[in-house]
Amino acid sequence: MAFTQSAPANGANIPLLGLGTWDIRGAVCRRIVEQAIRLGYRHVDTAQAYENEREVGEGVRNSGVPRDQLFVTTKVWWTQLAPADLLRTTRESLLRLRLDYVDLLLIHWPNPSVPLDQTIAALCKAKRDGMAKNVGVSNFTTALIDQAVQYSTEPLATNQVEMHPYLDQSKVIAACEANGMAVTAYSPIVRGRAGDDPELVRIGRAHEKSAAQVCLRYLVQQGVVAIPRTGKLERLSENSGIFDFELSPAEMSAVKALAKPDGRLVSPSWAPAWDA
Repeated sequence: MAFTQSAPANGANIPLLGLGTWDIRGAVCRRIVEQAIRLGYRHVDTAQAYENEREVGEGVRNSGVPRDQLFVTTKVWWTQLAPADLLRTTRESLLRLRLDYVDLLLIHWPNPSVPLDQTIAALCKAKRDGMAKNVGVSNFTTALIDQAVQYSTEPLATNQVEMHPYLDQSKVIAACEANGMAVTAYSPIVRGRAGDDPELVRIGRAHEKSAAQVCLRYLVQQGVVAIPRTGKLERLSENSGIFDFELSPAEMSAVKALAKPDGRLVSPSWAPAWDA
């Protein structure tokens, strides 16, 4: 089945397509998670900062799909990376989710004020204590990936980063591959902005697909995990319709060529110095 295709990630098998839930809350969040899982999605991504872990957990339970068939990710906020804080807030996340464990626990953003070796040690302890089956990082640069791998006593499964046709992340992809890690792409359809791109529309027409589907196919065809966010039920089916076609080498090159120097969407004040 298409929904079971996964990315090898240092022993973890992360479903290639997931549901992102950033900025979706309340009843809409509960409903979209439940319906996504009923439709066939098996990967749901949340975070402490999204303030929707409770609703995500409710959607997971309401779906009726056995827990061991699902892959749930949450992320520890960058202000909570001191070891005691990381462990405490991870327990709080599990209480909100009403889950015994998450399948993947990530450091949401690096924090230069907290020694990375201490944060990674706490992350590994969370896994050893059974709070997470797998651990990893998010928004890490190539240098930070190398440091995290050096400090970690557990395999790091993925680095979750902004990734879409307008942003060249080839350096991050190479660093992750070198360390056996998967890459997970957030904002994979450029927060909806890709829909009007003439080149993506042209390629989509050749396959009777939308520009958004071309974006997602471009990523999963490289083995990159994509977690498009949507609050609309009709988008769930569209976003999942990416496993019944393949982009040609020329089409892959054409999408890659869309990258531009100012293509990054997400760069808050606490972001690291990105790879050039």
